[in-house]
Amino acid sequence: MVRIMQPVLIDGVWREARSVGTFQAVDPSTGSPLPGLFPISSFEDVEAALAAGRQACKDLAQASPERIAAFLERFAEGILGRADELIETAHRETALPKAPRLGTTELPRTIDQLRQAAEASRNRSWRRAAIDTKSNIRSIHGPLGGPVIVFGPNNFPFAFNSAAGGDMAAAIAAGNPVLAKAHPYHPATTKLFAEIARSCLEGPRLPTATLQMIYHLRPVDGLRLVAHPLTGATAFTGGRPSGMRLKEAADRAGKPISLEMSSVNPVFILPGALREHGEAIAAEFSASCSGGAGQFCTKPGLVVVLDGADGRDFLAAAKRNFKAPPSGFLLGRSVLESLQASVSEMAREGAEVLTGGKPVDGPGFQFENTLLKISGRAFLSHPGRFQHEAFGAVSLVVLAGTEEEMLRVAEALEGNLSACVYSDKAGADDGLYSRLAPVLRTKTGRLLNDKMPTGLAIVPSMVHGGPFPATGHPGFTGVGFPASLLRFTALQCYDNVRPDRLPPELQDENPTGKMWRLIDGEWTRK
Repeated sequence: MVRIMQPVLIDGVWREARSVGTFQAVDPSTGSPLPGLFPISSFEDVEAALAAGRQACKDLAQASPERIAAFLERFAEGILGRADELIETAHRETALPKAPRLGTTELPRTIDQLRQAAEASRNRSWRRAAIDTKSNIRSIHGPLGGPVIVFGPNNFPFAFNSAAGGDMAAAIAAGNPVLAKAHPYHPATTKLFAEIARSCLEGPRLPTATLQMIYHLRPVDGLRLVAHPLTGATAFTGGRPSGMRLKEAADRAGKPISLEMSSVNPVFILPGALREHGEAIAAEFSASCSGGAGQFCTKPGLVVVLDGADGRDFLAAAKRNFKAPPSGFLLGRSVLESLQASVSEMAREGAEVLTGGKPVDGPGFQFENTLLKISGRAFLSHPGRFQHEAFGAVSLVVLAGTEEEMLRVAEALEGNLSACVYSDKAGADDGLYSRLAPVLRTKTGRLLNDKMPTGLAIVPSMVHGGPFPATGHPGFTGVGFPASLLRFTALQCYDNVRPDRLPPELQDENPTGKMWRLIDGEWTRK
């Protein structure tokens, strides 16, 4: 059977790729290749897209926030109109359930993100305009002047898709064009999003290169791309090894890069909470860890309890719960192989496998729900070896001998996206909490109480970020509008510039009446 290679989207035109190879997506439930042949683009495609993106920067700089918002809202409506096709395609490529995961959870979130990004663009408060009337110095956040490269992850084919997800929405809302690099696990899904986006650009009269899309690159060309002189910034969501290579290349070239890489998301369950409702917490823990086959960046991969009767009861309940649900399908063969390697490494270092620990016999890519345990003393002997993200339904329980040892475990943690503390309602845990929370506060972007970390509310106050190695910079968030826009901006100052030459947001009159500005040290809408 002759397979036609799919085209790439460059400067508004679906054209044949200048490829250096091809690939096919794989059905994770069977391990079999799916129909459709996709190109691995040469750097000629990359350079053509970057050149078009640079021109689009100039045109977008002249586009009103209202036109950008109109595109994002049209895009949201276009996705809604092709929801069934998107859900079916993503299900084939990822084996994620059509309901509730894709249809009632992730696709509505993606649409909502686009609408929130549109509102942020229209409101303009994200620009953080600052005006000092005495010195006549004014500053504002603005676009970068180069396209934003978005590398989407394997686990969210909608909400973090390079051509439709939160990074793409934030970059465009901030006035930057986007070059989307599809993930090879769901290329057809990304192509559908790019088709919808392309059709939505004409009404608001935005540049045809506002959104461009290629499927795949050789690793060496990915490094060249993030360091290219025409690149404005890069957004990457994925594993730490790839993220670190891209960061090194971008840093060497002085190019901004926003990274979300890995996190074990520690959960500390204090003694009073264990006595009060330890079995219920064990059920929440197992459900959170096994949801989506454990392929969430906020999955609880490390749990710390005191070693005692209540801690052992919790461990027994967790073990039973881990055995109960069937293993879900992993997204690809590389995920399965990496997961098996992570579990084997922890076992070699002294962790005991309580249940699971090996691939599931049968079609597709599956791995048993896996629970391990280790003493606090053994963990502290080599803490770094037990903090590599195991991307699947795998978690390690640390049995700390004393409260002091529990605190030392917290001190030994690397940076994480989230950290959680369960404490009792009567107040018996308050003293330990008051010592533990300040330690965790410096180790994580989001600190939770009495709930598992999976699941992100898309609200302005949400922080999906944290210290290295969870991300590349602790000052930003990849989720939540308008804060997520700031990753893709440049801070621009105007010193004694004549009023008619200033951006509208820095002129004396508030251009929207709703935009917040810092005027002579006071945040105001005046």
